[in-house]
Amino acid sequence: MDSLPLSWTRDVLRFSLYATASSDISHATEGESGGGEGPGAGRDPRFRKLIEAILFSRRLVPTYNLALLVILVVFTSWHWGEKYALARRRKIRQRDLKIKKEEVPQDAPDDVWSSSSSTIEGTVTPPDAKKSIEPPDEETPLLSIGGSRKRYTRSSLKKSFYLIRSGLQYQPPPIPIINKTLPPNSVSIFVLFYLGLNVFYSIYGVPHELMYIFVFTDRCGMLIVANLPLLYLLAAKNQPIKFLTGHSYESLNIFHRRVGELLVLAALLHFLGIILVWYMLLRRMGQTLMHLLFERIILTGLTAFMSYVVLYFTSLGSFRKRCYEVFLATHVFLQLAALVLVFFHHHGARPYIIISAIIFTADRIVHRLWLKSSSHPANLTVLEDDETIVLSSNWDVATSPNKPHNILTGTSMAHGWKPNDHVFLTVPSISKKYIFQSHPFTIFSAAPTSDPSSPSSKPHAWFNLLIRAQGSSGFTRTLLDYARSHPTTRIRLDGPYGSSHALDVLEDSDTAVVVAGGSGIAVAYPLLWALLHPTLDDIETARGSRTGRKVRLLWVVHSASHASWVPAEKMKELREWGLEVLVTPPTSEAGRPDVRGIVEEWAAREGRTGVVVSGPDGMVRDVRNSCAGLMASGVDVSVQVEKFGW
Repeated sequence: MDSLPLSWTRDVLRFSLYATASSDISHATEGESGGGEGPGAGRDPRFRKLIEAILFSRRLVPTYNLALLVILVVFTSWHWGEKYALARRRKIRQRDLKIKKEEVPQDAPDDVWSSSSSTIEGTVTPPDAKKSIEPPDEETPLLSIGGSRKRYTRSSLKKSFYLIRSGLQYQPPPIPIINKTLPPNSVSIFVLFYLGLNVFYSIYGVPHELMYIFVFTDRCGMLIVANLPLLYLLAAKNQPIKFLTGHSYESLNIFHRRVGELLVLAALLHFLGIILVWYMLLRRMGQTLMHLLFERIILTGLTAFMSYVVLYFTSLGSFRKRCYEVFLATHVFLQLAALVLVFFHHHGARPYIIISAIIFTADRIVHRLWLKSSSHPANLTVLEDDETIVLSSNWDVATSPNKPHNILTGTSMAHGWKPNDHVFLTVPSISKKYIFQSHPFTIFSAAPTSDPSSPSSKPHAWFNLLIRAQGSSGFTRTLLDYARSHPTTRIRLDGPYGSSHALDVLEDSDTAVVVAGGSGIAVAYPLLWALLHPTLDDIETARGSRTGRKVRLLWVVHSASHASWVPAEKMKELREWGLEVLVTPPTSEAGRPDVRGIVEEWAAREGRTGVVVSGPDGMVRDVRNSCAGLMASGVDVSVQVEKFGW
């Protein structure tokens, strides 16, 4: 770079500030460069190549968003293809079940329809589980289930398909030393593909010569702003991706974090490239580093970079768990500040900034503070373990829960919710600092439906949240202290949010297995109720809920008192409808159960098995990997993980 005329530097930098994909190269290369440093810029091929490289970047990077759109179309097609197949299988299942019902005499015994289920109180062991269990110590697994699994022979094509499914589903163990939890292979592969796509766009067409370092730096800056709409879209609670792909924002959060990390890395490379250009060229022109840093374009960009760096570090799980309130505040303020700074940093970024600002405003203000916000009176009950609260409320549902939600505006909690949905809770009365804070919780109650015995009656919502105090301070601990002296309060709810994918997996199965760890029962109970509760047709035939599938629950509790989180009458009701339940002895007394072995034993060897799990990371990994092993053996099993913790 030392051989380049210094007069070029100013010309190239000036051109890069205003160049667009439609800019004409002749305007940048015409005339003499002056300064007595050799031939004019317009006649020097090196200068022309630099300008051509900058213009190529301006034309290339906009196609990046088209590539993302193509990927979205692929996932949308996949999702709706699955929805169509699911609807078709469900229709066939209902038809077959109807035929079976018509064939059974009205005076047939009840057990013709129901799968065997225990109705005794307390811990229930399904028929498949081993009857004799040796008492383990703290270091050995509890309820270890032995026996070999039957392997089914299939065609080579099907075998390859199941092996690929197994490999994609497998979740590696945490990274040693730092104990970083890794996602399943399918997610890791997609993240690597996304990173590879960005690497391609950052280096494609950039000659591997030092004189083109500014072109690479410029390309990194363009990719930052090209990714901003994606970053804000994945962070939004209300977005079209859920409707298009079936994945709600919480399942996409891992991709939001990866996009944010990529942007911080790209911003670092962009900044280091500018420093290198200064050192190699601008410094020779007499410009000091401080003078460079206080240039408007550099200062706004550097400040935006620092904002995203702070956002990254406050988003780390270790920080978020300890200082969730700080995480919330910094995310709202710094996201807006960074958008404003990038807007003034470079005019080429402004279309992307406007799109990102629209996404942010529509999500935060239009949806969350207006369309999806509702206020209700609530009761606070401290449970017997003195560390858990049940927050309850009830109201008449404004419209039928079965009415389709408006895709653009959504609906608030006043219109009900669906199984496995969650809300963001605000309790203004406990403290002034919590007036503007909202905290996520899974809805621990069945979704409101019309009374099957009186279909014309208006649905009523019975709303519960199971809130376990965490740490020595923070919202949940403050709410627990408040609940001890205030049995009632007023709450504000932002929601509902969630996806029907977990329920779809269970409904599309011949054997439905739900695994809950601790307060993961808040995810399990609404799903089980939706699967098992009698329909109007069941009431008319006086046969209860006869879905023709086995439904099983494995609930791993840490303490004996946690079993009271689900009232005995509610659990008894589920059992009477056909649920098979296994509540493990408390892990604090009996050690960890062999969750992996139980799931493998429960999975159907014929037909389709659906597994939904919600619990700590270690338990989720065991269940996921047990299902991956079953897939490799040719068992038709699907698994859905519901996020546990935030």
